[in-house]
Amino acid sequence: MKKPLISITIPVLNESGNLDALYARLDALGRTMQDKCDLEFVFSDNHSDDTTWAMLSRLAERDPRVRAIRFSRNVGFQRSILANYLHTRGDAVMQIDADLQDPPEMLETFFDLWQQGYQVIYGIRRKRPESWLLRNFRKLGYWVIDTISEHPIPRDVGDFRLVDRKVIEAVAKTRTSSPYLRGMIAGMGFNQTGVVYDRDARVAGESKFNMSRLVRLGLTAVFNHSVVPLRAASFLGLLILAISLLGSIYYVALRLLHPELPQGLASIHILVLFGIGLNSFFLGIIGEYLLRIYIVVRNEPVAIVQQSLNFTPSELKL
Repeated sequence: MKKPLISITIPVLNESGNLDALYARLDALGRTMQDKCDLEFVFSDNHSDDTTWAMLSRLAERDPRVRAIRFSRNVGFQRSILANYLHTRGDAVMQIDADLQDPPEMLETFFDLWQQGYQVIYGIRRKRPESWLLRNFRKLGYWVIDTISEHPIPRDVGDFRLVDRKVIEAVAKTRTSSPYLRGMIAGMGFNQTGVVYDRDARVAGESKFNMSRLVRLGLTAVFNHSVVPLRAASFLGLLILAISLLGSIYYVALRLLHPELPQGLASIHILVLFGIGLNSFFLGIIGEYLLRIYIVVRNEPVAIVQQSLNFTPSELKL
């Protein structure tokens, strides 16, 4: 039987310090699994401003398995992964980060599970080398997203996964302004399973994800996969209406029973300011959803490919 082709996708942004070590391990993995499958290594360069693209060019010259696209601008991490998915040819696709925190050697375990019929295999992080504050902030974020999402999203799971070609085709048909791929893939169904592993420390360079980017990614997950904020606005509005009605009845009764009480403006000012703030909050929630609808209707490309390596013009999807 013909050996399956597995695409390993790697989004990169200023990862020149990691590329040599990454390629060495990918090349060793290719030799280890040469009897089971063929490999291709697909890089998406998110407009790096160091020597990352030059290093990829040299690797592509001597190894035809190395294929790469470079975007005309930084399109963000999730879009970079999505664009990478769309440029793969494999029967299954495994996504890893260039910093080697997720071991590429786990492809062997993922591949065996894929051969058993699972179409999505993801890594579950048992431990990760980061500060106590950031680790617990992530845990809280995973809990919130999973709790309010319309469908279950695995916790302590990033974008380290292997997916079947059918999943890639389903992802390609989905139109979204700001993809949150782990939630999107989790909500598609298919046969999914997780593998627990320990995440390694970054080999070189600095993480591109600080606290603010984690918050933005979490908000994308909430607005893409939950209608709870919209429903919460409705329920909270009804609750405040009920409290206002009870307060009005109480105030009228109080004035009838105690007409000597002085009249004050403080309560009116507080209520007016509270109402303005509440309406602004609700409008902000509605605006987030309208913004996503607007961007989808505008139908802008996921990314614009500026340069490519080992791709024919007909293979470029963007």
